[in-house]
Amino acid sequence: MKVLKHVMNNLSFSRTAWNWHIQDPASQRLTWNKPPKSVLVIKKIRDASLLQPFKELCVYLTEENNMIVYVEKKVLEDPAIANDDNFGPVKKKFCTFREDYDDISNQIDFIICLGGDGTLLYASSLFQGSVPPVMAFHLGSLGFLTPFNFENFQSQVTQVIEGNAALVLRSRLKVKVVKEHREKMTVQNGIEENGVVSTNIEKEAGKQIMQYQVLNEVVVDRGPSSYLSNVDVFLDGHLITTVQGDGVIVSTPTGSTAYAAAAGASMIHPNVPAIMITPICPHSLSFRPIVVPAGVELKIMLSPDARNTAWVSFDGRKRQEICHGDSISITTSCYPLPSICFRDPVSDWFESLAECLHWNVRKKQNNFAVEEEEF
Repeated sequence: MKVLKHVMNNLSFSRTAWNWHIQDPASQRLTWNKPPKSVLVIKKIRDASLLQPFKELCVYLTEENNMIVYVEKKVLEDPAIANDDNFGPVKKKFCTFREDYDDISNQIDFIICLGGDGTLLYASSLFQGSVPPVMAFHLGSLGFLTPFNFENFQSQVTQVIEGNAALVLRSRLKVKVVKEHREKMTVQNGIEENGVVSTNIEKEAGKQIMQYQVLNEVVVDRGPSSYLSNVDVFLDGHLITTVQGDGVIVSTPTGSTAYAAAAGASMIHPNVPAIMITPICPHSLSFRPIVVPAGVELKIMLSPDARNTAWVSFDGRKRQEICHGDSISITTSCYPLPSICFRDPVSDWFESLAECLHWNVRKKQNNFAVEEEEF
């Protein structure tokens, strides 16, 4: 495992003692082997407030930096962009792509996101292998993962192009879903009857195998059923517990501040190599969230005596049903998401906790009044 190999590289042994060198998160810096030439601009769809920032950014990238700009085709189908004659000369320079159809993974040097946290999650889903560095501007509702403000975007983008920026490597989850072969009617464009897009699918010995890279969390829940979900959780092949409740969340440190936090989990800094397991409304007073090492492999299956099926989603997308005999295998991916920092990984994280989640906000306690000395 690359995670374990990285740890072992930072261990030094002697006859009498051993030392473990822990890298300072602030020391991770963006370094270009050669100047970046291409950039993927991801804009939140159906948000009129982002049209002007999107146009300004694209003009700056194409005309002042001579960069190749990739844009999703459906972004340019917005009437406010398609009918803008002044933007036409810039738009003609774009390279376009369609999700689940075109592979652009080897053509992008870095990514700029305009929107909220969901825009960054969407950017992650486009890259099932290595991910280019991501610069995320806060133009959405929450903005926990988007540290940059758009007011001074020219100087900030220039710093990134010059390689003057800190990085945080956000670990992702490698997920493999194995389903027993069941007859399903397939329609055009590889979309099955249940609405799941058939990308990254293999079929072996009557089984269907799908793989995903997940930045926030994998959620297994009871779906529309009124019964408790009843799923077994295995760690490295050993049954560790059976979840009886509304479901279970398996999250990265990045995802620990999302759904997992709402379900009562602790919040983990993204530099911590870990996987978090958080029950959703468990029917047990003693089922607390737990943190396991990043190198383990988790497997989730329906319990043999489960009354109903379960449903699974990956960063809130690709939702599908899990039946008896199906399995979900989860481990830490060797392809993290390099997120560009505004200051550094530690400062950005605590600032997001304070600004977005109002962490530990409380009125200060008054001190005791100093009594005047009596003469």
